[in-house]
Amino acid sequence: MHLMIHLTHGPEAPTQADRAFLIAKTALRDGHQASMFLAGSAVQLVKEEHLDSVLGVGVTATELRNSVNEIIERGGRIVLSQVSCGARGITEKDFLGKKIELGSPSVLVEMTDACDKVITYG
Repeated sequence: MHLMIHLTHGPEAPTQADRAFLIAKTALRDGHQASMFLAGSAVQLVKEEHLDSVLGVGVTATELRNSVNEIIERGGRIVLSQVSCGARGITEKDFLGKKIELGSPSVLVEMTDACDKVITYG
């Protein structure tokens, strides 16, 4: 199965953000494909200041940086909304060295069409 997770919660809602990454990691660990499209406030999560500080509530919570790294290492895809990044002043410099992409609305449409199931945290 190919799972796509669309996340719009950012650092202001750490538990929702953490859970979206947990689901992506779990899918990959279980042998599925997983892609994430971050939009709205969620694009802020890739900034260095949030990667080590965003932590959801609960026993499965981990630092966001660990989740991002695991998703990428396991072959997952993370795409940031180009429109949301522009509105929040986030540039490629904010995710330099990370295998994270910028995507237009049509990339979101393509990703949705290519997957079997979509989970939205918004």
